[in-house]
Amino acid sequence: MTQEHRPPFLLGAMPILFVLLWSTGFIGAKFGLPYAEPFTFLALRVLATIAILVPMVLLMRMKWPQGPHLWGHVAVSGCLVHGAYLGGVFYGIYLGMPAGLASLLVGLQPLVTAALAGPLLNERLSILQWSGLVLGLMGVVLVLGGKMDLTALSFHDFGWPALACVMVALAGITLGTLYQKRYCTGMPLLGGTIVQYLGALVVFGLGSLLFESREITWSTTFVLTLAWLVLVLSIAAIVLLMLLIKSGEASRVASLFYLVPPVTALEAWWLFDESLPLASLAGMALTVIGVALTAKGARR
Repeated sequence: MTQEHRPPFLLGAMPILFVLLWSTGFIGAKFGLPYAEPFTFLALRVLATIAILVPMVLLMRMKWPQGPHLWGHVAVSGCLVHGAYLGGVFYGIYLGMPAGLASLLVGLQPLVTAALAGPLLNERLSILQWSGLVLGLMGVVLVLGGKMDLTALSFHDFGWPALACVMVALAGITLGTLYQKRYCTGMPLLGGTIVQYLGALVVFGLGSLLFESREITWSTTFVLTLAWLVLVLSIAAIVLLMLLIKSGEASRVASLFYLVPPVTALEAWWLFDESLPLASLAGMALTVIGVALTAKGARR
């Protein structure tokens, strides 16, 4: 279904639904990492996702990327969008970085994407867009700043390897979004997603073989968490992200990630009774305003 033929309510609901689904990734990491090491966990998640998507594509006779050239570009984008991003976030949290701080650091992506979209994609940002991006970043800082322990900022609770992992995640999701927008716009949605996951599986498989014991403690919690991450994150949310990247400017799509830390904070407050101070509520309001300004500037 082309963008022109999608119902207006669907176009409006896609960004909201994407943010709600994507925000559960940090919660899933917190539930699942006690039972499996990060790369092992992610490799199992990607394998399960591929096992579901391949029969769907074959039965529905959907297209695959055409030619080895496009296959290569799609696989590279998968290594960045899935491999570097998920691997970096999961391993950073596994090494002791608070999930809130990891979410905040990855939340810098819209500013980095906006800065790179101009020279790489010839997207010119307006003053309104830049104002929205900066305001959104201020909101993210307020949301999570009141929840973070100052000792964590001084690395008392984690080391430089955890910080390096999350920086790899930030670079991966930023470069992957730009790379896909430039080189993979012609890829079929589900067939291309499978190729992306195959690229990410190489990253996770090598990481698991080189750095981990590959042991899994099976439990009801782990199985339910894995099922959620596969069906909701790896399939539903990623398909939404691919549609959003295909139909919108890279900087506008990236601005949606500003909403992820506030929504994650609300979910953590509900599920884990984490505190949600007044500063965090004010930050959520700033974030929503910032995203609205960025999207409005992109439409102009």
